[in-house]
Amino acid sequence: MVNLKVIEGGKGKAASSPAIEWTFPTAEDVRKEAERRIHASGYDDWRIRELATGKPMPVEIRYLRMQIEYASQAIARFVKIPVDFTSDSYWPA
Repeated sequence: MVNLKVIEGGKGKAASSPAIEWTFPTAEDVRKEAERRIHASGYDDWRIRELATGKPMPVEIRYLRMQIEYASQAIARFVKIPVDFTSDSYWPA
């Protein structure tokens, strides 16, 4: 004989839970994305190396950080920041 058991959850809980409010991203979210991209570019490591050795970092890395900062300031000024602001189409490569 097989014992069957009803599993609670799933559709029943989803229907009874309140709707999740959707909010647009904030300027702080854009700033965090910019910091993530700057860190991913390796800028921090190049900056530490520059301070330790006195040898300047590559100009391309310095310019990339400036471009990311500019893009984050421009995106943060939008009246409604796009939900997909983390997309690469908004940021320099």
